[in-house]
Amino acid sequence: MDERETAQGAGASRKVKEPEFSEAKITDDLQTNLMQIDSELGVNVGFDVGCRKMDIAGRKAALYYVNGFTKDLDMLQIMRSLDDFEKGAKEKEQFSIDHLVDRYLFYLQVTKEAKIRQIYYHILSGRIAILFDGEKEAVIVEARQMPARQPEEPDIERVVRGSRDGFTETIVTNTALIRRRIRDPRLRFKLTQVGRRSQTDVCIAYIEDIADPHLIDEIMERVNSIDIDGLPMAEKTLEEFITGNDWNPYPRVRYTERPDVAAQHLLEGHVLVMCDTSPSVMIAPVTVFHHLEHAEEYRQNPPVGIYLRIVRYAAIFASLFVLPLWVLVTLHPTLLPPGLAFIGPKKMGNVPILAQVLIAEFGLDMLRMAAIHTPTPLATALGLIAAFMIGEVAINVGLFNPEIILYLAVAAVGSFATPSYELGQANRLVRLFLILMTAAFSWIGLLIGVLAFLALVIRTKSFGKPYFWPLAPINVKMIPVALLRAPVPAKRLRPQMLDPIDPDRLPDAYAGAAGGAAQGTPQTRKNQQGGSRKSSKTEREKVNKVKKNDSKVIPIIGTSKIEAPSQDNEKSSGSPRWRQQRRGLWTWFKTKMGGKKR
Repeated sequence: MDERETAQGAGASRKVKEPEFSEAKITDDLQTNLMQIDSELGVNVGFDVGCRKMDIAGRKAALYYVNGFTKDLDMLQIMRSLDDFEKGAKEKEQFSIDHLVDRYLFYLQVTKEAKIRQIYYHILSGRIAILFDGEKEAVIVEARQMPARQPEEPDIERVVRGSRDGFTETIVTNTALIRRRIRDPRLRFKLTQVGRRSQTDVCIAYIEDIADPHLIDEIMERVNSIDIDGLPMAEKTLEEFITGNDWNPYPRVRYTERPDVAAQHLLEGHVLVMCDTSPSVMIAPVTVFHHLEHAEEYRQNPPVGIYLRIVRYAAIFASLFVLPLWVLVTLHPTLLPPGLAFIGPKKMGNVPILAQVLIAEFGLDMLRMAAIHTPTPLATALGLIAAFMIGEVAINVGLFNPEIILYLAVAAVGSFATPSYELGQANRLVRLFLILMTAAFSWIGLLIGVLAFLALVIRTKSFGKPYFWPLAPINVKMIPVALLRAPVPAKRLRPQMLDPIDPDRLPDAYAGAAGGAAQGTPQTRKNQQGGSRKSSKTEREKVNKVKKNDSKVIPIIGTSKIEAPSQDNEKSSGSPRWRQQRRGLWTWFKTKMGGKKR
């Protein structure tokens, strides 16, 4: 049992014991069980945990529940079921809780539990526990109604077109939203509890034949190794435990509140970590480019999506480097070419440039925090005060140079254009670091700061995966797929960084130039990592000759026939049989309909 000393007063101390639920099982004496459960759960002290004692078929019984988790109609139905069970037990003169579970309690989830600790967990989770005198097991009925809000579109991930639902604070609702989009029998939701006191439900979601098993085991091991009293801050506390306790500001997981985004990452081979009481779902592992994606890009045509991605890159670049570059050319005007001589203040003013920039940065952060804590009807008034009164008056009295307001606004817009809120906050710290380095060491300081920033990003790992992939380590073929919004038919392969079990997302018929193989040519994981194996004209002729000689004829409905390759043909061509049959079906369809292969 854990013990700790807490000081009270001057030098006074006492030992406070952490509660530890017993691992023992309940006995067949109901009175002994009631005394222990009432003492542990504080039934006679608090008002939320209730106990209903009754007689059923000549035996003493007790029903435990939590106010607020159970509906009156469900309780009434359970009482009716117990009444019917009592009548049946008197007629047959036989009392059996197995008979009660199998014949009378018509609920989807009804189990029996003997361990006291598990009974505590079920009761405090909102389930109903029924104990009988003379029985060493309790009946657990899943009849809870969790306090929850309806799914609605997340505020920070809005789209013009697309679904309007979002995750809620109830983990069961979140898993249902994902299951609605992925009806794959290999989709798994593993549930565990974290926190000695809170016993918070944590769910690990993945697709069994896609996600890397070593990655799944690593995440499960990190989650199960957490030893803390509770998770009041839900997913953020969980993230700090499973990603490490270093001082790296860049997020190693991506948060999302959109079920479609979560489902898309599951299909790529990622693993989701969901925490009860939080609408944010963690995606792991990720790269820095995952934080730069937005669902809006995939709701538009590829050219529009590419344009939006490029604009977002420009905004993030501006948020990082515009202010440091302006400080550099302001303190050292000789670095400016003649064509850009108009940049920079005409006079330095009474306040040093560095002080002006830092005051403006801190002032913007204060306004942002004030806007968060300000009620919605007053937020507009706060914006007007910030724009006209504070900014205008500060310029008129000589506290700020007008250009500072301009470039600070550009940096702020770039931060708000970052899809990931956590990445935007990290970039803000990097921007302050670059400003200080530039002011202290001129262009050499800016260069050192940029190199240190790149080294930090390149050295960062997300569950052992490179954070700057596919630029470091370099993967030329996957660069356009990861950095730009590639057409979906062109993204035939899953990201090699995730090391998925099944690397293929699309058959060869949809293979495109970006990230996929040539049409009709299978591409393995080895091809994706390094390069592509191009067969010569002679080799292709040999393969076609083998296909022609060793093929079998399979009849299709009607008079048409297609050719399916034999096993020898499959080995010689290097393509799976199902993929060659798919090509044969497409050839037959093209012949009948006069279409062309995509």
